Amino acid sequence: MTAKTPDSTRRSERSRRAILDAALELVGESGYQRLTIEAIAARAGVGKQTIYRWWPSKAAVLFEAVVPEGVDPATVELPDTGDIEADLKATLRATVDELGNPRLDAPTRALTAETQNDPQLGAALAERVLEPQLQAYVRRLQAAQRAGQIADGVDLRTALELLVGPLFHRWLLRTRPLTHEYADTVATLVVRGLAPR
Repeated sequence: MTAKTPDSTRRSERSRRAILDAALELVGESGYQRLTIEAIAARAGVGKQTIYRWWPSKAAVLFEAVVPEGVDPATVELPDTGDIEADLKATLRATVDELGNPRLDAPTRALTAETQNDPQLGAALAERVLEPQLQAYVRRLQAAQRAGQIADGVDLRTALELLVGPLFHRWLLRTRPLTHEYADTVATLVVRGLAPR
C-alpha cells in the first residue's frame, strides 16, 4: 500500500481562500490605508511570497476578494417579466442590498477610491463588473423599447445612468439612507421620463 501524495491544488485553493477572506476582514476592521500584504499573510497563515506569487498588490488581492473570477459576463441579465418598472425596482432593490452588505461595504469603497489612482485596476473593474452589468441594463431597456414601454430614440446608455447613478451617489457620499423605497422612487421617476408621449 502506497502513501497518498498530498493534493497541492487543494492546499493552494485553501490558501488562496484564506488570503481573500483575510483581506476582506482586515479592510473591514482597520480600513484600506492600514491594509498591508504582511497583515494579510499573517491573518491567512501564509508567507508573503505566497501572496506575491498570485497578486502584484494589496489592491489586486482585494479586487479578487470582492470580484471573484469565473463570472461569465454574458450570463448577467435583468429580470424580464414584461413590466419594465417592476423589473427595474427589483434590480435596484438588489443593488441597494448589495451595496449595503456590511462584509463588502469597506472593500468596495476602498476599491472604488483606489481606481482613481490605479488605471489598470479601474479598467479591470470596468471590464469584469461595471460593463457586464451596464450592458444587461441596456438589453432590458431595449426589450422595453421594443414593447413600447420606452419612447423610440431614447439614448439607453444615458437612461441607465439615470437609474444607477443616484444609488451610487447616495452610497458613496452617505448623505442620506440608501433604501428600497428610494430605489423604487428612482425607478418610477425614470420610467415615467422614458415613457412614450
